[in-house]
Amino acid sequence: MEKGVVNLEKPIMNPSKLIVAQIILQNKKIKINHEKICGCSPNHINCLTPKDWLKSQIALWEFNYESRDVRDRDIHPAVFPLALPKKCIELFTHKGELILDPFVGSGTTLLAAQDLERNAIGFDLNKKYVDFSNKRLSQKKLNDKTKQIAINDDSINIPEYLEEESVSLCVTSPPYANMLNRPRLNKSLRGDLRKNKHYGKVQQYSNNPRDLGTMEAREYARNLGEIYKNILPLLKPKAHCVINVTDLWWENKRLLIHMYVIEEMQKAGYELRNIIIWDRRNLVNKAGIFGWPSNYITLGTTFEYILDFWRPPRQEIK
Repeated sequence: MEKGVVNLEKPIMNPSKLIVAQIILQNKKIKINHEKICGCSPNHINCLTPKDWLKSQIALWEFNYESRDVRDRDIHPAVFPLALPKKCIELFTHKGELILDPFVGSGTTLLAAQDLERNAIGFDLNKKYVDFSNKRLSQKKLNDKTKQIAINDDSINIPEYLEEESVSLCVTSPPYANMLNRPRLNKSLRGDLRKNKHYGKVQQYSNNPRDLGTMEAREYARNLGEIYKNILPLLKPKAHCVINVTDLWWENKRLLIHMYVIEEMQKAGYELRNIIIWDRRNLVNKAGIFGWPSNYITLGTTFEYILDFWRPPRQEIK
């Protein structure tokens, strides 16, 4: 094995414990397969058929939760359905390529990559979430040659682990600024349902000052931009970077999180390719009434943004 390299290409009997123990050491690049193993044409960006490609051109996406999705807020206060990263992975990668999730949370992106025979690495500040993610990945197919691993570290340090131009897709749902850093009032629920077991609780991810979930909106976007500026060299040219975000209401003002993120990502060197709306109406049940009768406010839980960037082609990189 090369000095300073952790090799994930060879089979490991208990990867969750062994790999995590190895990569705690600093300055360890992870040697993990990132080349496609399918037989697709070199000019194809994915393995989709023309029929499936056509379905994905609609910029309004809808997803359902499945049995393996984590929906218990005691495990994680904010999750997205397995179907979301699966769709992104199918759109922008081939089998065998490498997926990165800088804010891995409960490990949904990694599980999606495992299902689709992609290699994947995720990072999170919270060891509890990393342990949970690796536990979810423990049920692997016997003939699966790909690897997926969650790492307990600050996302700003991701370049210490990965080689340049090795990542084919970066996809995540980061903390939505300090949205959770206040008592939960469940205003999206009908009045008689608001006082559930989470009512009045602060369910932020951690008290770590590096946690994006503790920051106000502009500071959040700036720090997110710094993280992605470091990630940019790790992406292959024209590799996509997908970020799921939502805007916030704070003291009766809308904070345009998606616009702040777009600004900072462009400063970091990314090019915005698509804005997709995640239509969540099928997931909203027993909603409460907002603002009636004097202050019209749209129900924010009914949609979110899926921002699709890429690393510009090589000749355009400045």
